[in-house]
Amino acid sequence: QVQLVESGGGLVQAGGSLRLSCAASGSIIRINNMDWYRQAPGKQRELVASITSGGSTNYLDSVKGRFTISRDNAKNTVYLQMNSLKPEDTAVYYCNAGVQTRFSRLNDYWGQGTQVTVSS
Repeated sequence: QVQLVESGGGLVQAGGSLRLSCAASGSIIRINNMDWYRQAPGKQRELVASITSGGSTNYLDSVKGRFTISRDNAKNTVYLQMNSLKPEDTAVYYCNAGVQTRFSRLNDYWGQGTQVTVSS
């Protein structure tokens, strides 16, 4: 079984920064894309940023220039550096990854979510 454990959320004032981490563990052979999603109250979950195993990245337009996604393949960990935070960034942030293990084909896994609250 694969576990994704997120950390780094919290309360921050507008203009501040936070760094989220998501570590994958289990009998992992390979991790494809690693993504960060978010879901604000009353809204649908949206893809914030993604990174391939080779390091190519994509971002939601509203976070471009403010957020940076990166990964450490040796540690099976993905990061989201969030700068110049705005109140509209407030949401629960979820880590997602496509993982192949010794016992299963490629499957999608989700973390438990971490709350990010930006006060005005």
